[in-house]
Amino acid sequence: MTQERAVPEGKYVDIGDGLRVHYHEAGPARAEHTVVFLHGSGPGASGWSNFRRNYPALAERGLRVLVPDTLGYGYSSKPDDRDYDLGFLAGASRRFLDALGVGQLSLVGNSHGGAMAIQLAIDLPERVRRLVLMAPGGLEERETYMKMEGIRVMMEAFFDKRGITKESMRRVFGLQLFDPSLVTEEILAERLEIAETQPKRVLHSMRVPLLTPELHRIACPVLALWGMNDQFCPSSGALTLARSCKRARVTLLTECGHWVMVEHADYFNRACLDFLLER
Repeated sequence: MTQERAVPEGKYVDIGDGLRVHYHEAGPARAEHTVVFLHGSGPGASGWSNFRRNYPALAERGLRVLVPDTLGYGYSSKPDDRDYDLGFLAGASRRFLDALGVGQLSLVGNSHGGAMAIQLAIDLPERVRRLVLMAPGGLEERETYMKMEGIRVMMEAFFDKRGITKESMRRVFGLQLFDPSLVTEEILAERLEIAETQPKRVLHSMRVPLLTPELHRIACPVLALWGMNDQFCPSSGALTLARSCKRARVTLLTECGHWVMVEHADYFNRACLDFLLER
């Protein structure tokens, strides 16, 4: 009997160069509005694990929702001969959209996925209608991120010669959340299942350039949400977005860590729907 996977399997699409992207899809296939969720990085990350509490709420309101796994994560291809810099990963996301024939869309991205969403909004101003960001990367120099406790502990766990364990993962994700009791056995199982398949190169070669000087180029409206207790991406980035984006609404949440969409799922879902469906 085949053991049931902690992370359910969805669909696949080829994007060229022998690479394929795994994704989940919900909502009407011919909906006028397509929303694409882009997840963060870290050991064991996947689109479903990051957003399973969120994307169904949007689909129920009639939006077509796509939740891909970034290359190197989830069930997408994990080449061990590529550098996982932002250009490569954002480019793969663009190829994913083109492969599925997605035209106009809105992007929802957290952490590293937020940096990819920013890059895509800059590169595709004629296609990206709205942008939702949760503690996106790319707003500080690399040295600033490496001083954050959450980032340090995450890197230690991923590169530990003994391999990733449930306890090392528990410590990492305990820092993701303001309330570490929310780190359930279910979350750990989801992450461990994927982390065991990831080459070290995925995080070792991950590079995100400083995007702050480019934020003024974002043409679409922006909704940003950030936890005041974030230990991965400093909450000062919220003010950076407010100062630099032309059409931004920024919300800071107390008693909230790096995962706004997990710790405050109901609030996040309502805020996204109000913003995305606004005329």
